[in-house]
Amino acid sequence: MNGPTPGIPTAEAAVEVSHLVKRFGEFTAVDDISFRVRRGEIFGFLGPNGAGKSTTIRMLCGLLAPTAGTGRVGGFDIAAESERIKERIGYMSQRFSLYEDLTVLENIDFYADVYDVEPARMAERRAWVLELTRLGDRRHSLTGELPMGLKQRLALGCAVIHEPPILFLDEPTSGVDPVSRRAFWELIYGMAARGITVFVTTHYMDEAEHCDRLAMIYRGRLIALGSPVEMKEQGGHGTLLEIEADPLMEALELLEGEPAIRELAVFGATLHALVGDEEQARQAIPRRLAARGLRASAITRIQPTLEDVFVSLIERADRGREEG
Repeated sequence: MNGPTPGIPTAEAAVEVSHLVKRFGEFTAVDDISFRVRRGEIFGFLGPNGAGKSTTIRMLCGLLAPTAGTGRVGGFDIAAESERIKERIGYMSQRFSLYEDLTVLENIDFYADVYDVEPARMAERRAWVLELTRLGDRRHSLTGELPMGLKQRLALGCAVIHEPPILFLDEPTSGVDPVSRRAFWELIYGMAARGITVFVTTHYMDEAEHCDRLAMIYRGRLIALGSPVEMKEQGGHGTLLEIEADPLMEALELLEGEPAIRELAVFGATLHALVGDEEQARQAIPRRLAARGLRASAITRIQPTLEDVFVSLIERADRGREEG
């Protein structure tokens, strides 16, 4: 998959969030977050399910009122000017919001009407969406009969039929097969290349790699902000070692108490250990394992992935909550 190819983003913000909070009774879903999204960039909002991603995006789209803090989308206030925001954005929710008993064309026409596309431009916009989504030969098919990947394309086409400058995509590839996910991201790159700002929530690390910048959110709080490269360079604060040992879970239990290891997690069939002093760790790990008759078949220094960084940041956040 090629990286994003948008034009150079300007310094002007498409989205600005300052100390944004959303509470539901005693539960705080979004907890004092602040960030800016530059015009023309692909901005990823990364976090596990329940982290606060969808709540944030619904506030930015004017669908949910914030409890505290401020936000502006396209220059408009999310609390006071939500209707003006809705006119200038495209929004694709997790459930795609399509009418399954309508045909592809009928869904396109319905959303063109919702977004007040001028009648004189209807034919042009309809043809553009069919070309974008490559659904021309399925235009008369019932939407409910389409494979998930094609529904996904149609939902995107309907979300941008009115040519919005800002596009919000909430977990757009959830439940979609890898081939369809790849094709969908090519469409996202195409949107950004036209100068559209794309704000996308995801929990897929490979998708996050292809965003210009990322915000990582966990338990409603922002725990990191920057480009994928910046996060991998700064997120670990140490050396990452990959440990091959068998049995893996017994090795994990043994090494969790090793002072030379700052953080430890299972990654596939190996363990990833974040250490401060590599030489000290390379001596301590085999010694710790040998005390129980285990051995490490390999200890290899590796470059951290976004998943490594995210796991590390989450563990730090949890430790901070426990200590607090």
